[in-house]
Amino acid sequence: MSRAFYHEHPETLTLEVEVLEAEPGRVRLSRSPFYTGGGGQLADRGRILSAHGEHCITAFEEVGGRLWHVLADRVELKGTVQAVVDADFRWMMSQLHTGTHILNAVIFQEFNGALVTGVQMNADGTARMDFDLPGVDNARLRLIADPINAAIRQNLAVTDNYMPLDDVFDEHGLIRTKSAMPPATSDGLIRIVEIKGLDRQACGGTHLASTGASGPVRIMKIDNKGRNNRRVKIGLVDRVGGG
Repeated sequence: MSRAFYHEHPETLTLEVEVLEAEPGRVRLSRSPFYTGGGGQLADRGRILSAHGEHCITAFEEVGGRLWHVLADRVELKGTVQAVVDADFRWMMSQLHTGTHILNAVIFQEFNGALVTGVQMNADGTARMDFDLPGVDNARLRLIADPINAAIRQNLAVTDNYMPLDDVFDEHGLIRTKSAMPPATSDGLIRIVEIKGLDRQACGGTHLASTGASGPVRIMKIDNKGRNNRRVKIGLVDRVGGG
């Protein structure tokens, strides 16, 4: 895959594009501003505007390296159209994804490099991360809310760059999951997301430009999932309430 448009132009949520190929109910575009999901982050929501009207996107399908946008109606589009990302949903997902990076960084630092065993961000403003943390006291885990929100208040810059795959494996801490990593670009590079002074890891999702753009986060629940796994559920306070 080439470098994603939403990585190179994260602020562009409306894009005029050409239809490359169309079938009833789905379309391929010359460029796409949409994040199509993966790594625990839900895909963008959005729509396509054409001479026929407004068409909600219901799914994304990759077939033979080609991205199809699946539409709610069986219209067959052609010519020039507008692709429009749902700004509110992208914003919430970017907040959640940035929050999971901060959570991950705090646990990685406080618990001897513990790795992620699973992650899922949800449409209700919550997310959960599973960590390989055998024998850890859950009461100690609940204390991480303070350093997480401190990092948000510090308004740390969030940036990205690209590294060759071999170099990613050579640098300790860039790969934080036990079983998965972001896909490489067509030129064999892996995207690295950095929160200045706090965290640096491979990731393919969308994020805020700085931690201070997020509202506060609270720890909602901590569960034991098997002998070694601890599941930490977080929520954006403005979505799930305080306390």
